[in-house]
Amino acid sequence: MPDISITMRVLLYGFGPYRQFDGNVTERILRKIPRRRGLTKIVFPVKFNRSQFIGAVTKYDPEWIVGLGQCSRGELLRIETRAINRRRSSKKARARLIASRGAPKLFTDLRPELGRQARRSRNAGDYVCNFSMYVMLETLRRRQLAIRYGFMHIPHDYDPEKAAGLLTKALNRMARQESGERGGVSISTRRKRIRR
Repeated sequence: MPDISITMRVLLYGFGPYRQFDGNVTERILRKIPRRRGLTKIVFPVKFNRSQFIGAVTKYDPEWIVGLGQCSRGELLRIETRAINRRRSSKKARARLIASRGAPKLFTDLRPELGRQARRSRNAGDYVCNFSMYVMLETLRRRQLAIRYGFMHIPHDYDPEKAAGLLTKALNRMARQESGERGGVSISTRRKRIRR
């Protein structure tokens, strides 16, 4: 398993069990990725809890945030490109706004290239995955934080080791590209925070 060799601080999160699933593929993927300095891995409970997501941004002060969510259907990894201002606890429940005065949708800016193993998606659903995306993106926007954010959905029966390897290689590749665009200077030394 390749290690994440990038130099910036990365918050990588997934989720625990929910509904009919005894486990969650995202938790298994996080276990497969080796620990290293600057990498924080979190498994969140599947709850509509704003404070757990906002708290992670505040506590760990990452430069990149990558969320992983489990999906019950499909064969490919899904790179989510936007979060919508809507949540509901089940398909039968009435949809509600996440933020009463929030934007209808917010867009990600960290989208790993995974080739034929993945596809782009404009619909992250309206359950806790989308909720986490929206809350974190809204927090970054409101606080004017220069933190890049991305989210991937993983089919529940996907091989965790394969997914971990693909994600690690993609993050390393993006970091090298970004470092090259900045003249080879470490991202950590060039990061700009607009306001805390």
